[in-house]
Order: sequence, then structure tokens, then C-alpha cells
Amino acid sequence: MKLLVIGATGMAGSRVVGEALARGHEVTAVSRNGGSMPPSVTAVRADVTDVGRMTSLFAAADTVVCAIRPRRGEEPSATTTALLDVAATTRTRVVVVGGTGPLRSPGRGDLLVVDDPRYVAPEWRAAAVTSVEQFRLCQAHPADCVYVSPAALLEPGVRTGHYRRGTDTLVVAPDGTSRISAEDLAAAVLDEIEQAGGRRHIAVGY
Repeated sequence: MKLLVIGATGMAGSRVVGEALARGHEVTAVSRNGGSMPPSVTAVRADVTDVGRMTSLFAAADTVVCAIRPRRGEEPSATTTALLDVAATTRTRVVVVGGTGPLRSPGRGDLLVVDDPRYVAPEWRAAAVTSVEQFRLCQAHPADCVYVSPAALLEPGVRTGHYRRGTDTLVVAPDGTSRISAEDLAAAVLDEIEQAGGRRHIAVGY
């Protein structure tokens, strides 16, 4: 498949690029700074709000992975809406690597993770609020889009190839912890690309 990865130099995006290459896909990597990529990757430096450029890139892809994070103090609406508008125009499927905030808290269906201090510490709440805003934009948009919410703790690690897939509730281990490596998150993203589950929101974790 021809995959377009936006935010390809970030923690999640770079792992998605690596996982896609390992599976034999053709990758075009978009970033703000056009960072270095493996020789087999087409690296593109671009502004995601450049509609003309994005339209051309989307039209050439089978699926787009959006793994960007708004800069500090930046509203997610401009970039997310711009990308979804292009996806709708080109009829390209988008997989958004999002945040944990919009998931329901385990055992508390009335409580979102963004408001649960067990999983979102005060210093991370602003980022979680942003992920809720981004999720709502995705859900309301007519583009073919799936929002992937990782576990509460997402960090670099190892690829085990094993994870649990959920729907709209945070995935937790028997001891109540919630985590996943960036490498296994990338595996989950590629699994969704290769075999779509038919949902617009999925959760992944150990």
C-alpha cells in the first residue's frame, strides 16, 4: 500500500513509518522540518494547512496516518479540520493517532479519562483536553476517519506484537495500570490499516 504519514518524525509517527516499512508498504513521510528518513522513504517538508500540497499528497496515498500533536497553546481545530477536509475531498481514509482523553474510564462509564486523575495527572490534563477536542472534530466530520486512542502511558519501548484492542473505554491491565509502547501502538495502527475494524474510535493497550 501507499501510505502517507504526517508527523513522521515524532515518537508515534516515526514508529508507524518503521512498522509500515517492515511490512513492505511504500511510505511518504511528512514533517514540519523534513527530518532524515530511511533511504526507502520519500521525505516531504510541508505545512499541513497548505491545502493544495496536502491534496496532491492525499490523492497519491491509499491511507493517511495523522500523528501530529498541536504545539503548546495551538488549537487543534485548524490542522485537524484542514486535513479532514482534504481527506473528504480526495476520499482518502485517515487513521488519526490521537490521545487517551476521550476514552471512558474503566468502571465509570459516565467519566472520561480526561477527568480521571487516576490516569491523567494535572500536568498532562491540558494535552488530554486537546485530544478530546481533536476527537470530537474527527467524529463530527464526514471524512472516512478512525481515531486511535492509546493507553494512558505511551512511551518508547519494544515491539512485542501483542496488545489488546478495545472500543471507547480505556484498556487496562488486571492491576489497573494502562500502558503501551510506541512500537506496539504502531503495530496496532498498521493492523487497522490492513484490516479495518469498521469503527471510528478504537482503544489499544496491554
